[in-house]
Amino acid sequence: MAEEKKETMSIYDYEDKYVRRENSRAPKAFSRIFALAIGVIIFTCLFFICTKAYELNEYFGYATIAVSVIFYIFAFIVPVVKIFRTGYFLTNVSIKNARAAKAHNKALRKEISEKIIDLSSKVDMVKWYDEKVVGKLAIAVTSNDEEGIKTNLTLLYKDSVKKSANSIIRKAAIKSAVLTAISQNNAFDVALVTTINLQMIKDIIFLYGFRPSDAKLGRIFSTVIMNSFAAYGLEDASIGNTVVKGIGGVTKSIPILGSIIETVIDSTVQGMTNATFTSIIGFQTLKYLEKEYRLQDILDGISLEDESDLKENCAIVEKEIKTAVKKGEKKGELVKA
Repeated sequence: MAEEKKETMSIYDYEDKYVRRENSRAPKAFSRIFALAIGVIIFTCLFFICTKAYELNEYFGYATIAVSVIFYIFAFIVPVVKIFRTGYFLTNVSIKNARAAKAHNKALRKEISEKIIDLSSKVDMVKWYDEKVVGKLAIAVTSNDEEGIKTNLTLLYKDSVKKSANSIIRKAAIKSAVLTAISQNNAFDVALVTTINLQMIKDIIFLYGFRPSDAKLGRIFSTVIMNSFAAYGLEDASIGNTVVKGIGGVTKSIPILGSIIETVIDSTVQGMTNATFTSIIGFQTLKYLEKEYRLQDILDGISLEDESDLKENCAIVEKEIKTAVKKGEKKGELVKA
């Protein structure tokens, strides 16, 4: 039996299934507001750190302020600017802008491919991408083979890029756990966790070559803010106290040992909690990128024949209107005569 021909999805089917009705300006505004809120959180933490340092010693305070300014620029401003300057796929589209969105996505795929090829050839230490697939991608870009570009990009995202992204998330989670477990200071913990999360998001986006849409980016930033507040509350939660009490009378008979165990448990729990939140943010970013790449692929394959039919009908209507107008003008001339 001959295989049945797979029906192509129309733009109207795509709209019904994937498009969310929303004000296009609102997601953009909220993503910027959440980014600003993250900046305020980091600034506040650094302010408290600088104040304490100044109270200890005037010169030490000035040195801390100088370091904090540099830290703020490179740990917040630079990553946020890089994130927002990265292109993203247009997937929340309708019949009105579907053709323009497909053209935009096609150009972005080529731009991403060129970046990956350039990075792989110039930076020997970077092992993020499968070399064989990158080689095939380079051939596709050179020959302007659109299907080859899509196929090899998809292969990279499903295999080597995803593995590299998981590696970035694990490293960020470990860093978040170790540093916050050692610091044991609210302001320092929040500043560390927030900037580590921001750097991780920036690295994953750089790895993929595109960022999530404004709506998704706003959600990611809101999770970072929640993580910041959670990190601030861990210091006062005294989670370790409860655990130590459950150990029994062993620590009671050795007070010094009990105190040490309590501190270690508190540090470990805080570190693991921050690591978990960091992992959640990393995987949230990863899933949004995967989803939007999948949607742009679906959009690229949809049929725009309905749009052509619409244009044809409009042309026919326009022609008939012109004919009717001419007939009306001729009748008017006869009446005057």
